[in-house]
Amino acid sequence: MPFSVTLDEKIARARADLRMGVPVVLREGAARVVVAAIETLSSDRLAQMRDVGDVLHIAITNRRAETLSAPAYDGDLVRIAVPFDAPATWVHAMADPSLDLVMPMKGPFLYLRDGSALVDRTIIRLCKTAGLLPGAILAPVAAEPEGLLVLDVAEIAASAALRMPLDQIAHARVPLHVSQKSRVHVYRKRDGGEEHYAIEVGQPARDKPVLSRLHSACFTGDVIGSLKCDCGPQLQAALAQIGIEGEGVLLYLNQEGRGIGLANKMRAYSLQDQGFDTVEANHRLGFEDDERDFRLGAEILQSLGFESTRLMTNNPAKVARMEEAGIAVAERVPLQVGRTAQNTGYLDTKAKKSGHLL
Repeated sequence: MPFSVTLDEKIARARADLRMGVPVVLREGAARVVVAAIETLSSDRLAQMRDVGDVLHIAITNRRAETLSAPAYDGDLVRIAVPFDAPATWVHAMADPSLDLVMPMKGPFLYLRDGSALVDRTIIRLCKTAGLLPGAILAPVAAEPEGLLVLDVAEIAASAALRMPLDQIAHARVPLHVSQKSRVHVYRKRDGGEEHYAIEVGQPARDKPVLSRLHSACFTGDVIGSLKCDCGPQLQAALAQIGIEGEGVLLYLNQEGRGIGLANKMRAYSLQDQGFDTVEANHRLGFEDDERDFRLGAEILQSLGFESTRLMTNNPAKVARMEEAGIAVAERVPLQVGRTAQNTGYLDTKAKKSGHLL
């Protein structure tokens, strides 16, 4: 008897395939399209897609399209035909801004403006959740090639509309320098995504607002002491404040680089070295200002039995997202630390463009 595989398991497989450079097949009604992530596309894969498909095209977000001066006829994205003789390097340059100076002349472009762009939106979303650059190459096919994973875009859309539950996998006592009365709770999404953590200090009352910090992972700031951001000092200041009060919860969410992942964050840093600010760099990569999902923090607090919080943050969006997810924010506790000569421009951009209260 064959094993049944759930839709969420298939989507997790699709993300893994895309990261390895393996195409997948997306169905939309009677249409079948072979799709692959631009970032991991090889010359051999491009040749295979040409062998099985009709006219190939790429899909990139409207943010990336702005950099290429390409009108986003589909609103949130643009579809551009791939020239019959274009090499994989041309395809890569359409999505990767590090190649803009290497290949400045990419056009003129032939745009696809008719028909549905649902498959394009779906594959871009899959690329983002896989931690890849948000760009894809698509080849409509008459029949599904053997050996590739097949998914229906309507099912993927329905799955995306649902909240994938977080399960508490393990917890244990972990004495900290701010308090020896502390426990670490580990949560894992059922779709095989990143794990997230809750550091609980003391025994906070469940019927009162708990002092908490919603902290997004920052390898460079939290681990190696980067001076380009204020994340490390914020993490330590939040833990210290929780330790002083003797109780609270620090939520450590693995949403590096505002949700774009460490590799893309390094790409953004490279663009910042060229003179772009943090928001402009994200846009040139094809991402929005902030791709994080703060509802994860609310879900973890609720699973621990909390209904309200005193939230340590300078970001009003975090307050709004928590309240929308059902956690009442009784107080916003400022956390203004870590300004340096190296990150002043970064912090000023957060205040001016992202509304942070700094």
